Amino acid sequence: MARRSDARRIGVLGGTFDPVHIGHLRGALEVAEYLQFDELRLIPSARPPHRDTPQVSAAQRLAMVELAVADVPPLRVDDRELKRERPSYTIDTLESLRGELAADDQVFLLLGWDAFCGLPSWHRWEELLQHCHMLVLQRPDADSEASEALRNLLAARSVNDPQAIVGVAGQISFIWQTPLAVSATQIRQRLAEGRSVRYLVPDSVLAYIHAHGLYRAPN
Repeated sequence: MARRSDARRIGVLGGTFDPVHIGHLRGALEVAEYLQFDELRLIPSARPPHRDTPQVSAAQRLAMVELAVADVPPLRVDDRELKRERPSYTIDTLESLRGELAADDQVFLLLGWDAFCGLPSWHRWEELLQHCHMLVLQRPDADSEASEALRNLLAARSVNDPQAIVGVAGQISFIWQTPLAVSATQIRQRLAEGRSVRYLVPDSVLAYIHAHGLYRAPN
């Protein structure tokens, strides 16, 4: 079946976004521009199975992501995981998203190298590539090692040039990222210590954090 000329290219970037910061946003925008996505959806997780419980509420994390991507196409927010009563499994998100798209729309799941190396611990991880392509965001400081199962998967599914990915799902490619030494953990620590995080998060997010007193150290 020939792919429709108006078939869409949708990127997906999940995370706790506790809080969203310039590392998330700059990386997402670079990939979206490079691969000419119609949309790149940032999907905050409600109950991440592999992470500690976020410090602030799901509604507050959602609000910060919405502020961060306002008027920054093609970035947008997708809140489907916050509407679930169960943990935020990526396979459920992809199945739900696929149900809303045309059959020949392409979906690209963005993962950091460390997250990719942890895939074998994910719920129904072997099924992920039935619904999407994977783009592994490789950075020079990555030091995790892929398991044998993942090395076999890469041998079978990897494509050297991400712009050469074809079909609606099933392939893996790597994209090198501009290294930005910033993390949500670092930002939370600085805020708890009363230090500035200006320029580590968008100004709108910083204003929201201050207005709601988020990430302060307990008295």
